[in-house]
Amino acid sequence: MIRFDQEICGDPAAASTREWLETNGLGGFASSTITGLNTRRYHGLLIAATKPPVGRIVMLSKLEETLIVDGRRYDLSANHYTSVIHPQGYKYQTGFRLDPFPIFTYEVEGITIEKSVFMLHGENTTVVRYSFQVRSAESSGANDAAASLIPHPSSLILFELRPLIAFRDYHSLMHENDAINSHVQADEALLTIKPYDDLPALYFAHDSGELDAASFWYRSFEYGKERARGFDSTEDLFSPFALKFNLNHDSSVSIIASTERREISRANGYAQAEIERRRKIIERSPGNDELTTALTVAADQYIVARGKEKTVIAGYHWFSDWGRDTMIALPGLTLITKRFDVARSILSEFARHVDRGMLPNRFPDVGETPEYNTVDATLWFFEAIRSLLHYTDDHEFVRVNLYDVLTDIIEWHVRGTRYGIQVCTDGLLSAGEAGVQLTWMDAKVGDWVVTPRRGKAVEIQALWYNALKVMEELAAKFSDEANRTLYAEMAERASASFNEQFWNEEASSLFDVIDGETRDASIRPNQIFAESLYHSMLSREKARRVVETVERELLTPFGLRSLSPNDSQYRPRYEGDSLSRDGAYHQGTIWAWLMGPFITAYVKAHNRSDEARERARTYLANFITHLSEAGLGHISEIFDGDAPHTPNGCIAQAWSVAEVLRAAVEDVNGR
Repeated sequence: MIRFDQEICGDPAAASTREWLETNGLGGFASSTITGLNTRRYHGLLIAATKPPVGRIVMLSKLEETLIVDGRRYDLSANHYTSVIHPQGYKYQTGFRLDPFPIFTYEVEGITIEKSVFMLHGENTTVVRYSFQVRSAESSGANDAAASLIPHPSSLILFELRPLIAFRDYHSLMHENDAINSHVQADEALLTIKPYDDLPALYFAHDSGELDAASFWYRSFEYGKERARGFDSTEDLFSPFALKFNLNHDSSVSIIASTERREISRANGYAQAEIERRRKIIERSPGNDELTTALTVAADQYIVARGKEKTVIAGYHWFSDWGRDTMIALPGLTLITKRFDVARSILSEFARHVDRGMLPNRFPDVGETPEYNTVDATLWFFEAIRSLLHYTDDHEFVRVNLYDVLTDIIEWHVRGTRYGIQVCTDGLLSAGEAGVQLTWMDAKVGDWVVTPRRGKAVEIQALWYNALKVMEELAAKFSDEANRTLYAEMAERASASFNEQFWNEEASSLFDVIDGETRDASIRPNQIFAESLYHSMLSREKARRVVETVERELLTPFGLRSLSPNDSQYRPRYEGDSLSRDGAYHQGTIWAWLMGPFITAYVKAHNRSDEARERARTYLANFITHLSEAGLGHISEIFDGDAPHTPNGCIAQAWSVAEVLRAAVEDVNGR
């Protein structure tokens, strides 16, 4: 359980760095800080995926909550306006915990309030529940046995909820306008609003609260995280109504915000069903240690629907499903956690979108046409399939559904496909054109490709060789002797050329990119894949020297730096506007997901000894603390290259969670 006390909750600076996340298996989510003070345009109680897993709309931004005791108003919410935090409900907050979903506790005039927030799996629905207790004069604390449920005979106690809505694309911001439809349709225990004709209606099921239909705009919310990132950061939100509940009659209040009509009487049942669903997720954990269990729970939140099949959200809050991220994350998210049918579904869905021998790089938020500007996503597809076979031995599934796609991919790479991707006469794979970024180091600002890496990138050769060896094994399994011989010859040629061209004896490392006569000797993490992938072209001696160089130059407590600090191009901080941040993205910034392949390579290069496994275990220790530092229960996308290695980027990144989990289970625990 992740828990924070009054000291942290009462400190706006400390509380604002801790963000919770609830997801619904469709790409939708709810998220905010532990005080409910929204600091991002992506924060809200209901961000609905209207075209799963994309088409995400911020519908319900938040609920303004007020406890009224004998006419005295106590606001429990917190908002950052242009120059002030108001109200300051965090002053009444006594704690926050994930148990298993976000739970907030408050105390006002001897009344304790517990609020919980969760989403229904498979629906754009958020449930918010409140329970109230009065502490008697004899009791010593909110949980004392002398505490009693409301009603309290000596005071009139009311509770007011006022929703604030945005109804806008989650990348955008809302501003006051006259186009909004403020009409509220009131049925028994159900309110309906449809502020704009082209967006879905939003339903509020409630515990028969008294309706106040007065509506108005709240102006000039300030989102500090957006301002720090150099984006527009001020928003106006609309309040269509308020609900007032008499707590002298009831000791609990619930509200269900949904794109579907829901019955408030089912709120507690929904909660129990969600608790049971998450309990079953924990049962699939491949270990009972804190890190493994936490990441098994986290892994579930990235697996979402795409039509009738499954896909992977690359990161929250702002990524959709990316081919590269999905294939890299698939073993950790689905195979380690024994979700083999999900793995098959994901592979089938992406195979359906292979075009000209290429896997989609991403499915955009707007529009239906996938983007294919990647060279490595397709090659990671082979490794994901190899991993599936390692765990399931389901060769029949691969033969029937994937093998023809895989052979077609190899043929396209031999004859050439988009962006100059083609096998050269030396058997290595070249890729790249002016103005495009094809590897995972894909930062681009306008026409500026920060790390173009045109030519023969080191990890692309490692992935290409691994793919050929996978195909050699599959061809043998399926009695495809002609192709088995072909793939074996291609792999042998690639290996010989790689070892001849890429070894940098002076630096005990591999060149990062070879382009004609140019050899890029930058010390980057990409060379680690030459050892971490199942099929390696390196001798034991070279593999160990590569691992030692990467460990010395790039290893940090939270992953590998994307460039050595000894390089003149090194950027120690990921900060500032888009230009500054993208310029640092792969020029020194730490990537957490790279801890996975590093640990695999380290253990492998040291003959999988017990000493190597124990050393690798120490590399993972800092992630346990990190689970309570940024995206609660998750691992961030990136960290600053220099200490104190501040977490940055997405608060919850699929391949960060997946690769740390995979390495912990496969390499450290040896399972």
